[in-house]
Amino acid sequence: MNLYLMRHANAGLRRDNPVLDAKRGLVKDGKDQCMLMARMLGALKVQIDVVVSSPLKRSLQTAQFVATELGYEGRVEIHPALGLEPDFAGFQDLLARYGDRDGVLAVGHNPNMFQYLGRLVAGEEGASIRMRKASVARIDFKSHPPRLHWLIDPRMARQLYASVGKSSRPKTSRK
Repeated sequence: MNLYLMRHANAGLRRDNPVLDAKRGLVKDGKDQCMLMARMLGALKVQIDVVVSSPLKRSLQTAQFVATELGYEGRVEIHPALGLEPDFAGFQDLLARYGDRDGVLAVGHNPNMFQYLGRLVAGEEGASIRMRKASVARIDFKSHPPRLHWLIDPRMARQLYASVGKSSRPKTSRK
């Protein structure tokens, strides 16, 4: 299985009221981040068999935008282990449930996502791996322990897209 861990895109400023904060949706920049990251995943030929999200609006919107852009036609599933409260045992249950799939996209929040990523690749002690908003990490479960193949954030994706059109060779004229 290839697991793609994604942190939700930009949803603006946090609200003090937890009920209102849970209903916070993506802002325009967040929607742009979703489209950019989905194009990046498409360029990397990422194949998704199932999309799982936190129940909070900002994660669900991120999952839906990215899934739609990738051509995923299934339903986005909800799992509480991707919510705000870290629950590594629940996350392991999620992995076991979808272990027979080739590509799983899981969208959630920090600090859970970087904690899960750190524990997957570094064991019980974990590792401190920063995941900016809308970052995506690919973890390959074919090796033991699971191996982090890449981690891309929107800043890196923008730079890659900007450099693709440019030639690395200087222009020379032949006369």
